[in-house]
Amino acid sequence: MSIAERRAQTEWQGALASGTGTITGSSGALDGQPVTWASRTEAPGGKTSPEELAAAAHSSCFSMALALTLGQHKAEPERLAVASTVTLDEVDGLPTIVSSALTVDGAVPGITAEQFQEYVDEAAKLCPVSRLFAGAKITVEATFSGS
Repeated sequence: MSIAERRAQTEWQGALASGTGTITGSSGALDGQPVTWASRTEAPGGKTSPEELAAAAHSSCFSMALALTLGQHKAEPERLAVASTVTLDEVDGLPTIVSSALTVDGAVPGITAEQFQEYVDEAAKLCPVSRLFAGAKITVEATFSGS
């Protein structure tokens, strides 16, 4: 039995360049989110894209994995700020998500910067979205704000 299953759906109307889509999700949090090719490859214009959604999934997943890892080492974060930049590029003539670059800034009382980096590295192996993106280049740059 799985730990969790979530569902999202996009309804698309029209050709790729001029068409539009609307995302809905099983939680309701994504309901009505518009998506277009232009929002994906040009200016967002208040619309989302698969890359933005992937970045949101990766940053939120990694923050949870790091919070778990810190807890396993008896350290509780005061603050974790995790950002993901997901890149869509052309590979062999096809649009391909090629990387997710994570930046992590954390304030965790009672640990050193070296320990923080060690826990970030552990979390990188734990994060399910990182494992989903295993074929993409994933980088993690961590900054320790102190304890």
